[in-house]
Amino acid sequence: MKAVILCAGFATRLYPLTLDKPKSLLEISGKPLLNYIVEKIEKINEINEISIVTNEKFLSQFEKWLQENTKKFEKKIKIINDGTKTNETRLGGIGDLDFAIKKEKINEDLLVVLGDNLFDFDLISFLEFFKKKNEVCIGVYDLKNKEKVRQLGVLEIKNQKLISFEEKPQNPKSTIISTGIYFFPGKNLKKISDYMKTDKPKDGPGYLILNLLNSQDIHVFEFRGKWFDIGTKEIYEKVKDMIF
Repeated sequence: MKAVILCAGFATRLYPLTLDKPKSLLEISGKPLLNYIVEKIEKINEINEISIVTNEKFLSQFEKWLQENTKKFEKKIKIINDGTKTNETRLGGIGDLDFAIKKEKINEDLLVVLGDNLFDFDLISFLEFFKKKNEVCIGVYDLKNKEKVRQLGVLEIKNQKLISFEEKPQNPKSTIISTGIYFFPGKNLKKISDYMKTDKPKDGPGYLILNLLNSQDIHVFEFRGKWFDIGTKEIYEKVKDMIF
């Protein structure tokens, strides 16, 4: 099993904090956000390699991060450069995922985590859920506030299955959001490549999930604990001194 962490965005909503520094390397209580994500993935024994996708603009910073942190982690970590230099030319989350799968020739089960996730729960229970289903699984979280979910991917679920998915809706149907943490079975990875051949949005992976929902079940696992999407300066200011 492999893991891919998507960190190739330019985080314009966090400017000027992220003008010269990638969002996933912003510090939370003195430690880069990315470290917290890798530490959670490290606990999954089945995963033997982690690929971190970045862009040309921030490549050197991620390479420096890896050099400074290699001894802290047991699993093999690779930094992958998607070659983009500006927000206007970015590949988008789905594009970067497809890029990583092809570059690393991944054909086995895959954990995907968006690089702006901050959470205190482990991923072991989610893995066990995925093993039982052996289908695409999406990790969700109930924010219990319709105002807060408007900038996120909002889901309707029934019996642990996805019914509908909307990216950044003005009138949310629920308060359950996608965390940006997914398991894809190896048998489904070709569908990501097929999606890239369409003219559908290539940004948030939620668009891919919505497309897959047309032809298959998408299983839903609800996380409990602390979870934050580090997407705005307000949220970053709120969490930057928290202990996780």
